Amino acid sequence: MRKSEKTRRLIIAKSAELFNAKGYAGSSIQDVMDVTGLSKGAIYRTFAGKDDIAVEAFAYAGDLLMERFQEAADKATSAIDKVIAVCEVHRDPVGDPPLEGGCPLLNTAVEADDGYAALREPALAAFDRFVALVRSILDKGVQDGELRSDMETEPIASFVVTSLEGGVMASRLTRDNKHVQFAIRQIGLMLSAYKR
Repeated sequence: MRKSEKTRRLIIAKSAELFNAKGYAGSSIQDVMDVTGLSKGAIYRTFAGKDDIAVEAFAYAGDLLMERFQEAADKATSAIDKVIAVCEVHRDPVGDPPLEGGCPLLNTAVEADDGYAALREPALAAFDRFVALVRSILDKGVQDGELRSDMETEPIASFVVTSLEGGVMASRLTRDNKHVQFAIRQIGLMLSAYKR
């Protein structure tokens, strides 16, 4: 791997952690320099500016989170267990979040909504990707006869994701994991109603 590619990967990985913990608007190029140990020149030879770093860092963080979701789902056997396993990636957002700083989708969606426009479309794409993952698990459960054929998988997948993210937000706000655990339990009860 060339030195320029190593530098690029270092900036993306370290910036993903920084932005997820401190926010995009709250982080400066100086902060990126501090976490990477690189000079301003090295950063600007690699990226045009903070927005470009932010978009790539969010994509990197999102990929890491999706890998965690997929690994969790792959360890379960039934569709319902797979969805719950995906949710359980967020079982401890207060003390042990899946990525340093919390859920990158939640953090970025809130910040993009508040005016960090460069990340709105990437955050929307990440949300759609998460819903699509859950929906694909549910669709397979319907196809395999595990779940009832009248299950509307798109709205249920959206409900799962939005309920989970809301539980994560409430748990981080209150510093109490009970809120995300409530959400996961209710998701499980709802999905159980669709068992065949």
